Amino acid sequence: MHNIDIDLVEMTLDVMKYAVDRITKTHPELGVPVKEEELKKLIGETITLNGIGGERAFEIWKDVLVKATVPIDHPRHLAFVPAAPTRASIMFDLVTSASSIHGAYWMEGAGGIFAENQAMEWLVSLTGMPTGAFGVFTSGGTAANLSAMVTARENWRKNDAFKNEKGLIITSVGAHSSIKAMAQVVDVDVLLVHSEDRLEGKDLKVAINGLTEQQRKRLFAVVGTGGTTNAGIVDDLEGIATICTKENIWFHVDAAYGGGALAADSVRHLFNGIEKADSVTIDPHKWLFSPYDCGAIIYRNPELAKKAHSQEGSYLDIFKDEGAHGFNPSEYQIQLTRRVRGLPLWFSLATHGTNKYKRAVERGIELANLTGQMIINNPDLELVREPSLSCVLFRRKGWKPKDYTNWTYTNHKQGFALVTPTKWKKNGSYETVARFCFINPHTQIDDVDKILKTMS
Repeated sequence: MHNIDIDLVEMTLDVMKYAVDRITKTHPELGVPVKEEELKKLIGETITLNGIGGERAFEIWKDVLVKATVPIDHPRHLAFVPAAPTRASIMFDLVTSASSIHGAYWMEGAGGIFAENQAMEWLVSLTGMPTGAFGVFTSGGTAANLSAMVTARENWRKNDAFKNEKGLIITSVGAHSSIKAMAQVVDVDVLLVHSEDRLEGKDLKVAINGLTEQQRKRLFAVVGTGGTTNAGIVDDLEGIATICTKENIWFHVDAAYGGGALAADSVRHLFNGIEKADSVTIDPHKWLFSPYDCGAIIYRNPELAKKAHSQEGSYLDIFKDEGAHGFNPSEYQIQLTRRVRGLPLWFSLATHGTNKYKRAVERGIELANLTGQMIINNPDLELVREPSLSCVLFRRKGWKPKDYTNWTYTNHKQGFALVTPTKWKKNGSYETVARFCFINPHTQIDDVDKILKTMS
């Protein structure tokens, strides 16, 4: 038993040494994907009857497996929506895991939930929603959107006339894929409004006026987007809110990616109307510098969410007893079991202050605008549209779809950068174009220049 303790101490030191080294790196190695059969050949069987030992398992991780992954905080990872967790948040993610806190109920996790709630208060303040609005941290945007739509549907169905109806929601073609996936889980229909750019209030009005009487009866929610993943487009939230209020429809804003920009004075006006939403999704693990996984759902009236999500069970009764009083996060979203995933955000905010967050978000917007100017000045390149938030869509003149694909794989296989193409609708058809998304404050304009040169 004594030897096991010594081995555990040594392994702990090895892990901590690795963690410190990784946390302090601002330019980690960009991993290169390896086929499954190659990895199998390199490491063999790792799960055996007697185990291979911690030392060997950790060796495999740091020498083989981690090198076949892409660190999301690499300064030349500009694909999809990358992330750039602060060093403080990563360190506290270790503390959170080591603390073994169950964050579902106040009775078990009061201290951790209290800290989470302080971070949540700041998120709510960014939206400008009224006093009483509040939310909880989730695993990400999909879980947050799902929690919001379950709440909206149950609130709609409290009217006996709708109890047996299959619900209908309206959103734009630019909405995140999770909206359609969430609708399948909730078993509701989705009507997509086809607009070339952002969803305008007038487009929504036309869509509602075009519904049949039966469809109108089933319509219970509209989902606006606060920063599309593809192009950083913010819908006409003010116009949509006005219509939803008039029609008595639940207004949800999916700002999973773009919600971080609420902290940036330069673009805050684009989100006017978000304060009128019934629910808002924000992912701190995207543009608010938290580690995966950390999403958030905020409700104008949290009691409606509690009615929709509160679980019943004899073994859960004690959590609702007066003696266990406090805020129970599990009652406001779809998960019962949950870690206190908002703690790394809380620690990072407490460490750095909100002004530093504001500057870091503004840097992503600045990089997008500087890149836009570089593209305008390059005779071989062309902007597809003006940069929006931290997204830049552009084309390499003369390139076909396969050229963009080859460009992606060449840069990745060389361990240089992860940049991927996307599609943009032009004249009724979809065109393959290049896309950058800037999140990481450590990305330099020189990094962008080097990537653009690979398109020559």
